[in-house]
Amino acid sequence: MKDYLNTDVNDLQRGYQFSEEVYHCAFCPAGFEQGVIYQQGSRQLDAKKAISEHVQEKHGSVFEALIHEGKEDTGLSDIQRDILIKLYEGKSDKDISREMGSSPSTIRNHRFKLREKQKQAKLFLALMNSLTSRKTGDDSEKLVPVHKGARMVDERYAITEDEREKAIETYFIGGVDGQLKQFPAKEKRKIIILQILLMRFDPQNVYTEREVNDILRESFDDFVTIRRYMIEYGFMTRNKDGSAYRVTGV
Repeated sequence: MKDYLNTDVNDLQRGYQFSEEVYHCAFCPAGFEQGVIYQQGSRQLDAKKAISEHVQEKHGSVFEALIHEGKEDTGLSDIQRDILIKLYEGKSDKDISREMGSSPSTIRNHRFKLREKQKQAKLFLALMNSLTSRKTGDDSEKLVPVHKGARMVDERYAITEDEREKAIETYFIGGVDGQLKQFPAKEKRKIIILQILLMRFDPQNVYTEREVNDILRESFDDFVTIRRYMIEYGFMTRNKDGSAYRVTGV
């Protein structure tokens, strides 16, 4: 499950977001830096054009990328998903009913329910936006944002600011810039530690494996384990040959 919570709806609809002078794909860790010209075959593309073509080439389209997310993300039943795909293909109620072995009135009923679902989603989004715009509760109860490259977002990422601060006190000597005492076994704490260690890397840089090792070695002797988890949890990406490492963002 990807973390779509921190992605604006408009950005999601176009398949990318722009932040810190980089166009980030909404569906994978790919990014294109503004001001850089990217070679694609015989053509040279600016970053905005490159990210648009990346979405089409790698994900088919925004619709295709989103429709193939799991039920836990979309909230769609298998039937609703199939109907949406056929509607996207431009098929009529009669075509869909014939292909799915049901009556046109059944398909119309499903379309009506999907429209109601759209209305409910709009209202719910407005409610949640209104809620987050107000200062409510204790700041220590606020959830820490999930990093952009997270491979599977679940309860492990329900981390509060208070939990983060306690983990820093427990595992680091002298705060976030200090050395790591030990690498925790519990998943939630492990993610917190990786988030902190990622702050020691510049998101704009491309690192060699040796450079990654040198930075992590300053924090913890078993830097190989940390580096492996950085990749496994999607905090960093690397080339297939391991020659280049990049931060995917927090």
